[in-house]
Amino acid sequence: MKTVLITGCSSGYGLESARHFHAQGWSVIATMRNPRKGVLPETERIRILPLDVTNPESIAAAIEAAGPIDVLVNNAGIGVVGAFEVTPISHVRKVFETNTFGVMAMTQAVIPQMRARRSGVIVNVTSSVTLASMPLAAAYTASKQAVAGFTGSLAHELGAFGVRVKLVEPGYAPTTRFTANTDIPVTDLIPEAYADFARPIFADFANPALTTNESDVAEAVWLAANDTSNRLHYPAGPDAVGLAQVA
Repeated sequence: MKTVLITGCSSGYGLESARHFHAQGWSVIATMRNPRKGVLPETERIRILPLDVTNPESIAAAIEAAGPIDVLVNNAGIGVVGAFEVTPISHVRKVFETNTFGVMAMTQAVIPQMRARRSGVIVNVTSSVTLASMPLAAAYTASKQAVAGFTGSLAHELGAFGVRVKLVEPGYAPTTRFTANTDIPVTDLIPEAYADFARPIFADFANPALTTNESDVAEAVWLAANDTSNRLHYPAGPDAVGLAQVA
């Protein structure tokens, strides 16, 4: 029985991915900053572990408790929407700590065991902002673009040891908690000077032509984890697939 460790499982993509892998018969290690019961089935094939991907001690404890891992899914992330001009650099750093350095730290923590076994898969969940430039998301885009470049390079580096590295690129999902893990409300990051520019953008956010749901992403993560080819990119959701075709 294979084991997957997924970060950010309290809701959204991580939670749905944990459910999907469990339904396929895998052993699932679902991690979250504040573990809570009731979000996942209570079976012998599911373990919920505390994990803060920005904390080295928390990462070390989770990896030790998890034991051998066949697949790591780096899903934990936070969003930020607003004019970059007024986004505090301290908050930009916070976004990078989770979205970028958290991914790198978790990846670095599992590489030794996967390299030694000459097998394993690392799946990094980014965003369709890596496929097309979008306004009012400069800091978030930068954090995800960094992961995209990191993943592409690492795929070459670890491929020599039989370890596969993949990118899942979800589209826009209004139902996910995209900005829930942020200290700054969107309204605080849209100053009056940007109001006219932002208004039609937020109107489009409210009525998107195509959207991505949690199951789209879970299925893409599952495909990436089990695909033995050299494929790197896995857009998730109809809008992301469309962007990938023209990117």
